[in-house]
Amino acid sequence: MGEQSRFRGGQKAPNNGVYIEKGETGSNVEEPRQIEMKAGDKFPENHNPERVWVNKNDLSRPGVQGRAND
Repeated sequence: MGEQSRFRGGQKAPNNGVYIEKGETGSNVEEPRQIEMKAGDKFPENHNPERVWVNKNDLSRPGVQGRAND
């Protein structure tokens, strides 16, 4: 089972990195906040309760849908 990738305010960051606000369904957010976190830091509350925090590096990694069909 994989590591959690979406976080809400009050949860602890699993890894060091830059986290960015995203819509709960993965949709883009206009002018998203970005925060730099260290492992164990607690995430701040989002301005909109329908948003989550995701690691900015994870956004550039292709998921199953982005893989080529070999």
